[in-house]
Amino acid sequence: MRTRQKERDTPGPSEPWNEIVPGLWMGGHYCTPPGGDLELVAVQGEFDLVVSLFTLPGHGPAPGVEHVVREVPDGPLSPGQLLAVQEAAELTTAAVRRGRPTLARCHSGYNRSGLVVAQALVDLGYGPGEAVRLIRERRSPWALNNPVFVDYLNTGLGVSALLAGLDG
Repeated sequence: MRTRQKERDTPGPSEPWNEIVPGLWMGGHYCTPPGGDLELVAVQGEFDLVVSLFTLPGHGPAPGVEHVVREVPDGPLSPGQLLAVQEAAELTTAAVRRGRPTLARCHSGYNRSGLVVAQALVDLGYGPGEAVRLIRERRSPWALNNPVFVDYLNTGLGVSALLAGLDG
């Protein structure tokens, strides 16, 4: 099964979510297990914090689980959207530092969640290139296949928000 990515040949993720570094998970609302069909993924109480960049009714998390929603598109982001992603990454970083299992998720768990997780990794001391490498190694080689998002990481989300504001 394919994802909603612009690159229609991008395979869906084989797992609902993957641990990128201890306590920091990345995933989506769908997965395609090896040899299987597309499956819906609903998070319940597996995590203390769920950060959603895309949401669908019935996909969780369970009541009582902290849920932060910052819906953004899988494409060029406005200054406000970049700042929302930066805020989501800051919340994610703080939770991981406190030892709270945290999931960042989007549609398939490749780009939008990858941007938040990569920025959280940068905030935790990783370089942008190392953050992208870890995500592709531990989630999927298809993760962060949106080159604009990798550019945002390399430039910095704050600077990217300022530059995006100059366009409008």
